[in-house]
Amino acid sequence: MNDDNPLVSIGIPTYNRANSYLKQALKSAVDQTYRNIEIIVSDNCSQDDTESVVMGFHDPRIRYYKQKENIGALENSNFCLRQARGAYFLRLFDDDLIDNDFVETCMNAVKGNRDAGIILTGAREIDAEGKTIAEAHNTVSGYSTGEFLLGWLEHKVPLYLCSTIFNTEKLKELGGFHSKTNRYEDAVAYFQLAGKYGRVDVYDIKASFRRHDSNMGNAVPYYEWCEDSLYLLDIMYKVAPEHSALIREKGMRYFCIRNYRHAERIRSPIKRFLAYLRVYRTFDYDYSPIKFVYSKIRPRAVGFLKKNIQLLSK
Repeated sequence: MNDDNPLVSIGIPTYNRANSYLKQALKSAVDQTYRNIEIIVSDNCSQDDTESVVMGFHDPRIRYYKQKENIGALENSNFCLRQARGAYFLRLFDDDLIDNDFVETCMNAVKGNRDAGIILTGAREIDAEGKTIAEAHNTVSGYSTGEFLLGWLEHKVPLYLCSTIFNTEKLKELGGFHSKTNRYEDAVAYFQLAGKYGRVDVYDIKASFRRHDSNMGNAVPYYEWCEDSLYLLDIMYKVAPEHSALIREKGMRYFCIRNYRHAERIRSPIKRFLAYLRVYRTFDYDYSPIKFVYSKIRPRAVGFLKKNIQLLSK
């Protein structure tokens, strides 16, 4: 192996996506301009033609595994990691994409260094049809770890798995992807590896996160997100103790609002109201649910008033 071109492992955990996005995700991996890669596809006991789609690529760099039973999405991802032989590891979901020069750009940035904790690029969000919804460059080059964490809490740092390459050995030492309720297992890995081993930042947008109705997080109970939010905050305090007071201040509000958004999916008005109160209490009464509800209603109310004023003025 060329020391300047370390092996990069691309792990693609998949389940029943043969007829939708898998082929696109796999093609984006196969088409990388950086050739020293391996592609690990772990089929979580799919009931469709996943195996045929994978084998149809006829690429010797692909290693295909089919689980005998469904082992859960997170364990399927960690299975990919355990099979990885590369110096670096990308967890590419079967509905996301990477640009054809994603890996090459990242490896040029580390210049043969095998010790970086994580490598981050900018990313775009795409819809179900692949149309760009939003995009953000990675603008945190030069940030300290504490500034990096605070930037995430201030919505200045976009973090997507498809735009992140992890140090394989160091991630395995952490036990792979995991957290208390496994909602923020990716963020826990980001912050621990960046804090201990450093990160390499790439400004350019080189990956696509696909947003659609079946994204995993949509159906997860809000209280699991609350519990994992507190767990992640504790990790953040430990990673950047010099900024712990500010991280707590900003983090309590950030996670309070974020978990209201999970709770607002509850259909029953009474249960939703009780969930809001639980979130409010969990995050030290930092941000009132009344403010949150008002922030959601106000734009619609303003739009309604403007529309009716325009009609009356005609």
